[in-house]
Amino acid sequence: MANASTLMSPSSSIHSIKQRSNFQHPFRSGYYSFGGKISKRLFLCTAVQTTPIASPSESRIPRHYSQGFKLIGCGSAVPKLKISNDDLAQIVDTNDEWIAVRTGIRNRRVLSGKDSLTDLAVDAAKQALQMAQVDVDDVDLILMCTSTPEDLFGSAPQIQKALGCKKNPLAYDITAACSGFVLGLVSAACHIRGGGFKNVLVIGADCLSRYVDWTDRGTCILFGDAAGAVLVQACDGHEDGLFGFDVHSDGDGQKHLNAPMKEETSNERKVKFGSNGSVVEFPPRPSSYSCIQMNGKEVFRFAVKSVPQSIEFSLEKAGLSSSDIDWLLLHQLIRQINSENGLMMQANQRIIDAVATRLQLPPERIISNLANYGNTSAASIPLALDEAVRSGKVQAGHTIATAGFGAGLTWASAILRWG
Repeated sequence: MANASTLMSPSSSIHSIKQRSNFQHPFRSGYYSFGGKISKRLFLCTAVQTTPIASPSESRIPRHYSQGFKLIGCGSAVPKLKISNDDLAQIVDTNDEWIAVRTGIRNRRVLSGKDSLTDLAVDAAKQALQMAQVDVDDVDLILMCTSTPEDLFGSAPQIQKALGCKKNPLAYDITAACSGFVLGLVSAACHIRGGGFKNVLVIGADCLSRYVDWTDRGTCILFGDAAGAVLVQACDGHEDGLFGFDVHSDGDGQKHLNAPMKEETSNERKVKFGSNGSVVEFPPRPSSYSCIQMNGKEVFRFAVKSVPQSIEFSLEKAGLSSSDIDWLLLHQLIRQINSENGLMMQANQRIIDAVATRLQLPPERIISNLANYGNTSAASIPLALDEAVRSGKVQAGHTIATAGFGAGLTWASAILRWG
């Protein structure tokens, strides 16, 4: 996110704003309104000392700080290979009914052969650009939200290359697991409001199939691969489409959901010596990541509490109520439960129901595609959004409450307007 130096230029201006403003919360709580009007929001990227607030007419903040943010294009892509529940029954002790009842999942898509996550991300990005009618050379920032890049140093620059961007726009990865896409949207808003960026591609893409133990029926049934993208464009403040957000992390929860690094155990790579007589191991052994490990009971318990609370915080900062929401779009969270049949998994329908009940939203206003794709991590929200937009369900002007929750632990929510 942009720091304070990019948001407020001369030191005299900073001093003036501090004297005339009354900002009481850090950036994680979203946007603030003057006089309760959404069109007068000011974005914050840091906490500021409290003093009397300035009215909109008296504010000396430069015009671009009230610059808006709107979603004008979306796209998605999934691998060609479809793996059904019956297919999985050929490699693990399971069946279609067992999986469907406990997860709601019927199929998932998996990368195979020469397919790559970068290719999926590029396809989704091209669709978003086409819908937005924005030329690739007008893109000035690419944010790749993924926890499974195909290069240790990130995949975003390769997406920039594959898209054919001639002006070398900034491109970098955001790693926040299933919350990544929402955090990508918030980051895009920071760059637009504080850095003067005009067209930002936000991509959510993950290939969790590479980190799944395909002999474990408790986890291999859950995950799929996909990519989704949106084109975010700067606009006048009165057209602003990001009403509010709420973002958090809790490193203590990492023990409940992780894919930790593991080392090779081959003794052939061990060379022991020490210049001062001590014994050390050198060179370091090559490392890789273990398969996904999850304490689903604890993750579920935390999500049921945190997700609806986060959405309520975002609504409060936006100056909106649940009655203003047209659609609820949640990341596809998973719950782990115990039964007489051993370890099983249950899809996030209970989480969705808990959020919908708390927000008083009927089931028909919930967007979900879990049955077709499973948990696609950072891709789940943009993938479902793209399908809803292209089917005509989500239309220009609709307000969407969205939230993601995942490893880290991280969780985030945002109140958006499409179009």
